[in-house]
Amino acid sequence: MGQMSTPNGTQAVERAARLLTEIVDAGEALTFSELISRTGLAKSTTSRLLLALERRQLVRREDGAYRAGALFDQYAWRSGASAPLARVARAVLERLAKATRETVNLGIAVGAAVEQIAQVDSVYLLGATNWVGRPVPLHASAQGKVLLAYGATELPPGRLERRTGRTVTNRAVLSRELEAVRQQRFAVTQEELEAGLDAVAAPVFGQGGEVVAALSVSGPASRIGGLIPAIALSCLKEADDLSRMLGHQSRRDGAA
Repeated sequence: MGQMSTPNGTQAVERAARLLTEIVDAGEALTFSELISRTGLAKSTTSRLLLALERRQLVRREDGAYRAGALFDQYAWRSGASAPLARVARAVLERLAKATRETVNLGIAVGAAVEQIAQVDSVYLLGATNWVGRPVPLHASAQGKVLLAYGATELPPGRLERRTGRTVTNRAVLSRELEAVRQQRFAVTQEELEAGLDAVAAPVFGQGGEVVAALSVSGPASRIGGLIPAIALSCLKEADDLSRMLGHQSRRDGAA
C-alpha cells in the first residue's frame, strides 16, 4: 500500500537513475538531445531531473553537455585513486584564485620534488607562469615545505640546490622551519625558488589524516609580500574545505 501511495516519487527515482546511468556509462559528455534520445524521456522531465542531479553533484555541465559529477570523483579519491584529485579540487582552486587574484596551484610529492597537478592563473600578466607538470625542489618551495613538514615525502640525500641567494640549503635551519610550518599549519617562501617570487602553501589532508597534497598561492614579491598573513588565512580555509571533500575530519569538525 505504501508503494501505491507514492508512484510519482518512485517513478522520478527510476527516471533519474536511468539518466545517471546513461551519463556514467557513456564515458563522455552527452548533450541534452542525446539524453532525450537515449532515455525516451520528455524534455521537461529531463530538464527537471538534470537540475536535481546537478544540485547534488551527481552530474555536471560542461559546454552544454553533461557528464558524471564531482561526487563520483570524490568517491574515487576516497577509494584510493589519485587521478580525480585535480578535478575534485577545481572549484576550491578557483575560489582561492578569485579571493587572492594570484596564481593558485595544487601540488603533490613525486620522488624528490613537488609536481603541480592543477593551476588557476593569476589575473595579472606579471607572475602568470604555467607550473603544471614542472617539478619543483622540495626545500625551495612553500608546497615542498608543507609536504616535508607533514611527512608526505623526504629530502633527497646530498647537497640541497641553491636556486637563489635566499634558498635555505642548511638542513638544520630547514628542520627548524619545518617545525614552524607544523605549528602554524602553513609555509611561506620569499624569493627562495625564483628571485622576486613569493608563495604561501597549506596542507591538504586525506581521509586517513595523512597529507596528500599542498595548496598554494604565489606571485611577485612586490605584490603579495605585504599580504602574506591574509593570503595564508585564505589558503588555510580552502585547504581545509578540500580536505573535508576528501573525507578528512579535523578535530574542529568533531573528530576524536
